[in-house]
Amino acid sequence: MARYLSINGIRLFDYPRFAEPLRNEIRENAGRIAEENGLEIEFIRSVDSFRKEDRIKEALQKCGSHNGIVHIFSAMEPCPAFTPWHDKPSGRTMLKYKYGKCLHYYFYFIDEEFGLCYIRVPTWAPFRLQFYCNGHNWLANQMAVHDIEYSQLDNTFIRIGDWTKAQELAGTFPVEQLHRYLDKWALEFCPVIRHFEGQYHLSIMQCEYATDIVFLRQEELKPLYENLSRTAIHAVKCDNVATFLGRKLDGSYKDELGNDFHTRVEGTRIKHHMGPASIKLYDKQGIVLRIETTVNDVTFFRHCRTVEHRDGTIETKMAAMQKTFTASLPFGNA
Repeated sequence: MARYLSINGIRLFDYPRFAEPLRNEIRENAGRIAEENGLEIEFIRSVDSFRKEDRIKEALQKCGSHNGIVHIFSAMEPCPAFTPWHDKPSGRTMLKYKYGKCLHYYFYFIDEEFGLCYIRVPTWAPFRLQFYCNGHNWLANQMAVHDIEYSQLDNTFIRIGDWTKAQELAGTFPVEQLHRYLDKWALEFCPVIRHFEGQYHLSIMQCEYATDIVFLRQEELKPLYENLSRTAIHAVKCDNVATFLGRKLDGSYKDELGNDFHTRVEGTRIKHHMGPASIKLYDKQGIVLRIETTVNDVTFFRHCRTVEHRDGTIETKMAAMQKTFTASLPFGNA
């Protein structure tokens, strides 16, 4: 950012003055999108006042599931930012990275291929965007294209006409196409990127991978699930959790690790967690046994891949998974 300002003849201490017109441009763009789609931007005063997912369900019931903008939220939330700083000992003036607060917009929309998605857009530079999509919605659209009958409750498939074909389709998630779509959506919802050279660098923030076992009747799953969950909370130890997640526990590990059993309105669930990764077991809709792996930092996992070193040499070895998804992306929620 400092280099960009210097090239364009902008003093570092004029950074706030430089960023304000960009903020206004994003706000005007959000207002224009809302007006074109006959919507009002809903400001969230308290994050605990309601769940955004419930409000989106209400909006879908009113407007239907056709492609396009569904709803727009706005909220004051934390965001990464820069502040001008003069270091007296060295005499250098620089931009310091910090966290602040600014207005954010949540654009919920339905895409023909990826289903219900949202993009979170901050109004202050450096405009770090956040995108969400659910792989189950994408798979549902693919099964419709291939004439595979299915029944879906929320993000759970309780019936599929051809399970084998559906699993094959799940393995063809179009990563490169999603990359192109994200570039297009970034330009649509955050038009200020036209003022900067290049495009956004895309990386995985959080990923969920769900393995579902579907039962024909609830009375078949209930006794099995109760035995599995209650046995697991007593029998599974820390070294087992590490093994589940492809790691080996040793004395040098210093992050959190453990498991817990939790009772919710929907039922119960067991959770094993290790650092940024976790595995949960719970029953969905009383008829689906779901094993859900969630990771907030995919570099936690290691796999065999090609590694390019700084000196230009290349070798294949076990290395941390990369956050970029230009090559591959696990199927699930991204």
